[in-house]
Amino acid sequence: MQFSARDERFQSAALAPVWTWLGVVLVAAAWAVSWFGPPPLRYHTFFPLWLGYILIVDGLTFARAGESLLSTRRGRWPLLFLLSVPLWWLFEGANRFLGNWRYVLPYDYDPVHYALLASLAFSTVLPAIFSTASLLRTFPLFAAPRRWLRLDPSPAGLVAIAALGGGLFAASLLLPRYAFPLVWVGLFLLLDPVNRLLGWNSLAAEVARGRWDTVLVLWAAGLCCGVFWELWNWRAMPKWIYEVPYAGEPKLFEMPLLGYGGYLPFALEVFAAYGLLHGVLFRRADADLTFTAATTDDRTVRDRSR
Repeated sequence: MQFSARDERFQSAALAPVWTWLGVVLVAAAWAVSWFGPPPLRYHTFFPLWLGYILIVDGLTFARAGESLLSTRRGRWPLLFLLSVPLWWLFEGANRFLGNWRYVLPYDYDPVHYALLASLAFSTVLPAIFSTASLLRTFPLFAAPRRWLRLDPSPAGLVAIAALGGGLFAASLLLPRYAFPLVWVGLFLLLDPVNRLLGWNSLAAEVARGRWDTVLVLWAAGLCCGVFWELWNWRAMPKWIYEVPYAGEPKLFEMPLLGYGGYLPFALEVFAAYGLLHGVLFRRADADLTFTAATTDDRTVRDRSR
């Protein structure tokens, strides 16, 4: 996508679309209720707060670029929310071994109630990161191609990297006191090579061409979302707190400062997990992810042909 072109698409998108303002209302109301509202209303603000964030970011993307994940996907936009749920439940399962975070709850939920509320909250993770990455792509710092080393392993090399990733992920669960950070690296190294081998969305395919811009924009999106996750969690109820060996202080909100570095590889894991889940469902790559280098290049070619 060529975001810097001054064409008709930009002129028609000069004003933020209506869903942007719906997002503003949701964020303003949900944030206020989450921190200062009475129970039980404040216990149910996570999803509307993050839905509002996603709508704002997506609307700003549309206003700047003439298209966004919501505008290009239409009926498939809810799929981002649905596929986010199993991804975060996987990390919840891993945390049973790691014990790196726990939830402070206002009362004991029955298992079904908890699973439903948690799944609703988890559904916002993937669309938040993808929407943020799409918005960042509209700024010159992230819009330009970033070329660096070409890393293009053979199929056997990709299999070896996937095996290494699986080993690192397992090590984080078996030796959580010492290897807990590996959970934020291992899953990406396991899944992304598999996606490359199957022809699905993968960062390995982009790095093989020497393109690192999608990696950079995902890192920035993960860190941006991480700051908002921790900010809004700070005075919320329910909330999560961290119990991390060796690196518990200093903190920004509830998160140890070093922990924010984990949001960088986490964003890559989100991308890899989505590539795998989408590929399994549709047997193809998703060509409508507006922040990837492949989509950006394809849109640029079409813009120049007009």
